[in-house]
Amino acid sequence: MSGLCEETAEQQAYLTRFLLDYTAVPLAQGSFLRGVLPTRDAVRIVTGPADTVAAHELVAYEVPLSDEDGEPVTAPLVLGWTRTLASAALPHTDMFVMGMPLVLVDTNLLEPAGPTRTDQVLRVLRSLAWPFLETPPDPALCGFLFTGQDSMRLYLAVERSAGLIAADIKLTGALTALLAALPSLIGEEERWTTDPSDPHCLHTVDLTDW
Repeated sequence: MSGLCEETAEQQAYLTRFLLDYTAVPLAQGSFLRGVLPTRDAVRIVTGPADTVAAHELVAYEVPLSDEDGEPVTAPLVLGWTRTLASAALPHTDMFVMGMPLVLVDTNLLEPAGPTRTDQVLRVLRSLAWPFLETPPDPALCGFLFTGQDSMRLYLAVERSAGLIAADIKLTGALTALLAALPSLIGEEERWTTDPSDPHCLHTVDLTDW
């Protein structure tokens, strides 16, 4: 992802925030959210069994950020489409990304699943505990991917970068201190490297030993 449109990053961050609960709440029987990968004009929703990080057990569904009229798609609609996809057999695809099957979704042909009772509960609790903010967090979390049983990759929008920065972190250790320092750490250009296998970011930062 060589370029970064501010409006696109904001929408990807909004979708990511909305979908986070489904890393623990199943989308469908045995299928959970395992990642949200930001790409140009779309998000790639990664689903698979709970706790898996094996690429062959995951699937990435590429969902456009706008509808046929050019209007931004809503997070509940993306959730409904994802639940429909996760409930069905994997369609044939010859495309792969980061080792995962990649399915390009034609949302005009896809009927979104309706909200479940759990969705409605989460909507109420999220609205009260995590109200809408006019100014999104900085840096904005535009996506994530579980990369190991104790690690994950965070896709973050850094204003002075021409694209997203992917930060690799451990889920144990001094996590509170790491999260507090994260905005400054990812802005240190001397830490920036590249990952040719990941098309969703411009630079990567390895913070697994921080």
